Amino acid sequence: MNILYIASEAAPFTKTGGLGEVIGALPQAVAGQKHQVRVMMPLYSAIPEEFRSKMRFVKYIYVPLAWRNLYCGLFELTRDGVTYYFLDNEYYFRRGDLYGSFDDGERFAFFSRAAVSMMTEIDWIPDVVHCNDWQTALVPIYMRVLYGDTEPYSAIKTVFTIHNIEYQGRFESSTLANVFGLPETLFSGGTMEFMGGVSLMKGAIELSDAITTVSPTYAEELKYGFYSKGLEGVINAHSSKITGILNGIDTKMYDPASDSNIAVNYDVKSIEKKADNKRDLQRLLGLSENPSTPIVAMVGRLAAHKGIDLVISRLDAMMDMDLQFIVLGRGEWHFEHLFSNMQHSYTGRLSANIAYNHTLAQKIYAGADIFLMPSQAEPCGLSQMIAMRYGTLPLVRETGGLKDTVVYDTSNPKSNGFSFANYNADDMMHVLYEACNLYASDKETWRKKQTVGMTQDFAWKPSAKKYSDLYKTLMK
Repeated sequence: MNILYIASEAAPFTKTGGLGEVIGALPQAVAGQKHQVRVMMPLYSAIPEEFRSKMRFVKYIYVPLAWRNLYCGLFELTRDGVTYYFLDNEYYFRRGDLYGSFDDGERFAFFSRAAVSMMTEIDWIPDVVHCNDWQTALVPIYMRVLYGDTEPYSAIKTVFTIHNIEYQGRFESSTLANVFGLPETLFSGGTMEFMGGVSLMKGAIELSDAITTVSPTYAEELKYGFYSKGLEGVINAHSSKITGILNGIDTKMYDPASDSNIAVNYDVKSIEKKADNKRDLQRLLGLSENPSTPIVAMVGRLAAHKGIDLVISRLDAMMDMDLQFIVLGRGEWHFEHLFSNMQHSYTGRLSANIAYNHTLAQKIYAGADIFLMPSQAEPCGLSQMIAMRYGTLPLVRETGGLKDTVVYDTSNPKSNGFSFANYNADDMMHVLYEACNLYASDKETWRKKQTVGMTQDFAWKPSAKKYSDLYKTLMK
């Protein structure tokens, strides 16, 4: 089959989070299932010159968008068996950041309409178009509403993946015709109407042939208002076409046996060398070089839904324990400010690194003992899987992909970490006490958990097989 992925970002060209990681790895894995795979994304000015210099200009067209008629150039690059198409319009994509502009709705409406238009301009017709998050939600909408009875669009199946339902692409009702160039009946008829405005994600759920989420548990959680942010009615109405498929990770990039960013390479047979990375991490961040004190670490966005409020509320109690604490990430300013100030109160025991730093993140995965993810909601989560690859045991709240990947039961041979169910700071602290106690008193059980985590198959191949099966089912 011919599979076309359309997304607003893809590693290694551009990446702001999990979406970029997924589109950087999943297409290659699906290509390994003997499909012809291509990817469309914007030609951002942020794409490094090392990639831009290898792109080949193919052609240009003019794209209709409401009352506008806009230039769109097409560039092509083939990498690791996948052909990438980059859609060019400097007005929309020559920006300092990928997202956050006042006209993001218009920018990604242009991208979506251009992607649909370009499908018939390249010498290759997809069987399945797979779109991702609100930035490409208009693709299946345009295909069905504007081109539904037209060949080849009428034969193409559409898949829409919800990576995070918190970002739904919500706009004023006036944008439907004036910005997106769609008929008002999509609002009055309810297809895209949401709380008096327009929801692009709702429209994609309504009009796509299949919906996926990034973990089985998240697919179930979205049936409830706490997780679906108001879209639970739409989710339940279309539950028969929703599938949860767990994301994978790049096991070549995240491999302690070959990672050039860490002090000493190791694998499951030489896990004792992890202690050298712990020592290196302590020296780098100015922590006391004590091998018997567990290092608890957090890497990621400093946002409330990541459970940062639970940590803040018990930070002094945590630091009363025999542990060292490391934070790496950016996010809400008050969390950044608080962690930065608190490290002065716990010199040598708390390190706050308010930055995005891939190299330091790798060192933390390799040198820490416990990886803390007390998320309020976590569609999939990649960090807990990466941590396990490095023999660092995750401590997570049982939600979304965290629940699907972390097993906390010492009697279970698949036990690979620690977890708590209720979104409650005391429950988190209770499990943290147990984890630190196990680290100090039972090295054999700790090593068993590390071994399970390091030998689990978190590669993309199993997930790619499930996506391949879904595509085949749609074509039947």
